[in-house]
Amino acid sequence: MKIDVNSPAASQLPPDRAAKQVSNQDLAATQSTTEDRTTFHSDTSIQALTSQAMNSPEVRQAKVDALTQSVRSGEYQVDATKTAGAILESEDA
Repeated sequence: MKIDVNSPAASQLPPDRAAKQVSNQDLAATQSTTEDRTTFHSDTSIQALTSQAMNSPEVRQAKVDALTQSVRSGEYQVDATKTAGAILESEDA
């Protein structure tokens, strides 16, 4: 949409509003000329990661069974300090 500040409709606007519309138009024109770019670099090939994922077992059933039994028996204890530390370390990475 083009705004003609010399049109009769524009002359009826308060001076501040007409100036604001012109500045928004200039801003839109400036923004349309900018371009965002992202580049990813990796030392590990995607094929190697895909191969590793496909060769890994989907579920480590023995570990799941052991944890399930620990939870059911009430033996499974969560160390909140250790959990919080692991979360903080993962955010720093």
